[in-house]
Amino acid sequence: MFKRVFWIGTGIVVGVVAVSKAQAYVRANTPQKAREFILGPDEDNVGQRTLFGLLTQFQQVMKTREDELNNQYTERFEARQRSL
Repeated sequence: MFKRVFWIGTGIVVGVVAVSKAQAYVRANTPQKAREFILGPDEDNVGQRTLFGLLTQFQQVMKTREDELNNQYTERFEARQRSL
C-alpha cells in the first residue's frame, strides 16, 4: 500500500514539474502570437482553466448518468406497481 502511494505521489510530482517546465520553455522560446495561440490570451491561468473544464465535464457526465439511473429505477418501480 505504501509503495503505491509513494509511486502515485512521485508520478504526480514528476507530471507537475514536467508541465511547468514545458510551459516555461514555450513562454521563453516562442513569439507572443504563437504563445497566445497555444496557451490562450490568459497565459498565467492555463492550469486553472484546464482543471475547471475537466471538473465541469465530469459533473455533466455524472449528472447525465445519474439521470439515466433514476429513469431506469423509476421505470422498474412503476412496472412493479402496475403488476401488483
